[in-house]
Amino acid sequence: MRVAIVHYWLIDMRGGEKVVEALCDMYPDADIFTLVHDRSKVSDKINRHRIFTSFLQKIPGALKHYQSLLPLMPFAIENFDLTGYDLIISSESGPAKGIIPPPHATHICYCHSPMRYLWDHYHGYRATSGRLTRMVMPVIAPLLRSWDANTSLRVDRFVANSSHVAARINKYYRRNASVIFPPVSVEDFSPVSTIGDFYLCAGQIVPYKRIDLAVRAFNTLGKRLVIIGGGKSGDIDALKQIAGPNIEFLGKVPFETLKTYLASCRALIFPGEEDFGMVPVEAMASGRPVIAYGSGGAVETVIHGRTGMLFGEQSEDALVDAVEEFEHAQDLFDPVAIRAHAMSFGGERFRQAMADIIDRELGRKKDGRNGFGVVPLPPRHPERRPATPVH
Repeated sequence: MRVAIVHYWLIDMRGGEKVVEALCDMYPDADIFTLVHDRSKVSDKINRHRIFTSFLQKIPGALKHYQSLLPLMPFAIENFDLTGYDLIISSESGPAKGIIPPPHATHICYCHSPMRYLWDHYHGYRATSGRLTRMVMPVIAPLLRSWDANTSLRVDRFVANSSHVAARINKYYRRNASVIFPPVSVEDFSPVSTIGDFYLCAGQIVPYKRIDLAVRAFNTLGKRLVIIGGGKSGDIDALKQIAGPNIEFLGKVPFETLKTYLASCRALIFPGEEDFGMVPVEAMASGRPVIAYGSGGAVETVIHGRTGMLFGEQSEDALVDAVEEFEHAQDLFDPVAIRAHAMSFGGERFRQAMADIIDRELGRKKDGRNGFGVVPLPPRHPERRPATPVH
């Protein structure tokens, strides 16, 4: 069986790329198709595969400014020739599912999120974009939305990374989706005996993660907050301008440093609405509780009062109240129980659940009598006309 893995772009090692790694474990001989690929930023496990890139790879500056090439992505993804592949797994958070599958192939889409910048986060992205992008988006976005919705028909089975994303798939594509949480490398994290006197925000610094709420809340609280993660210089500078002296920005740090801070923080602060959110699971695997906005993937990973606290309003005051409530009850949070909960999000669970769905879909298609998963209708009999009366 020839297997193709289609991923939107390979320019970093974040949550989506961890899913690709797990799929590579399942199918070590699979070929990978992606719009752009930076070998220096991607793991050896992925780079060992045969990787095909689109014509966008040849555009100067594409590895840095790939998001600006959004209008060209439908053309690039449809240009991939997947003739001869039996199983296609698209890892979707951009246009990956838009490939044109051969008629006999089974196409399963693991969806991290319908494209946020086209759907539910469209107005937020546009408001924080540059002047040219704000002018162009109203022109191209309707065309891209139509293409994105129409290409959902090219998928045989959707799998969502959370119930939150499954609901959005149903809303925008009118398709049902199974839910399989993404693989988190929980075994790479472990608790420590000494806890520091600081709280932690970690992850890519982008506006929708609402790290600005954490900054303002901790300005009010006066407690130490450490922020780890890279992002656009403009976004980081804007946060630094409003941050008090009790807030420290470390930028992007090595993995070992991140592990140390996750394991020794009083709690992870997670004020954004994420589709799933791997960092809270990593913090819990380190034995630390999570204080998160109670929406999106956090409500599926954080158990209120046991592995963390969920606050109901995405506001500075609500976060301040949640931190103060946590401090009154922090002795109730058991690192061993928190870590035990996090271990249920490991990679083996993901691989087994994906294998079960893939086997079912392949079996369904194999059972189709014409080889395409569709059982043909029986031949129609000629319409019987009433006998002509004899006069």
